[in-house]
Amino acid sequence: MSATARDLARRLWLLLALGAAATVALFGAYQAVNGDAVPLSSSSAPGVLAVDTVKYALDQAQQGAQRDAPLGAAGTGDFHTQISVANQNLALAASDNVTGRGGRQTLQTVAGLISVYSGWIEKANQASSGSLLQKAYLHYAQSVLGDTNTKSLGDPSVMGRLFELRSEQVKVVSRQTSFGWPLWLGWSAVLVLCLSLCGALLEAQRFSRRRFRRRWNRPLAAATALLVAGATTLGLFTWRTQTGMTHSGALLIRPQSGIHIPDAQAQVAGQMAGAGFRAAAAGWILAGGALLMVLIVAGLMPRIAEYRFRASR
Repeated sequence: MSATARDLARRLWLLLALGAAATVALFGAYQAVNGDAVPLSSSSAPGVLAVDTVKYALDQAQQGAQRDAPLGAAGTGDFHTQISVANQNLALAASDNVTGRGGRQTLQTVAGLISVYSGWIEKANQASSGSLLQKAYLHYAQSVLGDTNTKSLGDPSVMGRLFELRSEQVKVVSRQTSFGWPLWLGWSAVLVLCLSLCGALLEAQRFSRRRFRRRWNRPLAAATALLVAGATTLGLFTWRTQTGMTHSGALLIRPQSGIHIPDAQAQVAGQMAGAGFRAAAAGWILAGGALLMVLIVAGLMPRIAEYRFRASR
C-alpha cells in the first residue's frame, strides 16, 4: 500500500471512530434531557396540579360547611360540587401515577377519608343548628380533613396525606428538571467529540484538496455540513426543552390554589409546547450518525481503493 493510501486509511478510521463516538455520546446526552420532557408535561405536571386542585376544593368545601352550618345548610349546594371536583382530580392524579404504587395507595386512602369527612358533614347538616351535636360533627369532620396549610410529614389527615404525596411528586419533578453534573459531563463530552470530528473532517478535506487537486471532496463536505447542522439543531432543541422544564419545575414546586391552578396549567403547557416532537428527534441522531459515516466512507474509500489498485499493478 502506498503512503497516500495509508494516510487516507488512517484518516478514514479516525473519522469513523470519532463519528461513532460522537453519535453515541450525542444520543445519550440528548435522551437524558429530552427523555424526561414528555413524562413531565403529560404526567408529572397534571398530577401535581390535580393534587393542588383537590386541596383547594376541599378547603372551599370546608369553608362553605362552616359558613352554612348555623343556617342548617352544611353539606348542601356548593359543598357537593367541591367534593365532586376533589374526587375527579383524585382520579386524575391516580391516572397520572407520578409516584408509583405508593402514590396510588395514598390516593385510595384519601378517597376513603373524604367519604368519611363527607359523612360527618352530612350528619352535621341533620343535627340542630348551633347544637353541641352539630359542633361535635363539624369538629370530627375538621379532624379528618386536617389543616390546609399543614407541612407536617406523617400527618394522618386528608390534608397531611396530600401534602406528603405532593412532596413526593415534587421530588420526581425536581429529578426530571434537574441539569446536574452528569448531564454537564455528558454534554461537555459531546462538544469535545463534535469539535474533534469537525476538525478531522476539515483536515481530511484539506488533505484531499492538496493531494488530488480538487477544490471539494463532496461527500466529506456533505458530512461536515450534516454534522454542524445536526449538532446545532439538537443543541438548540435541548436548550429549549431544558429551559421549559426548568421554568415548569419552578412553577410546580410552589403550591397553587384558586385561579392560579389553571394559570399554572397554561404556563406549563406553553413552556413544554413541542416537547414531544423534540423528544422524538432522538431517533434522528442514530440515523444521522449512520448517514455521516456512509458519507465519510464514500469520500475516502474510492481514493483508497484507487491507490491500492495502482500499487498492485
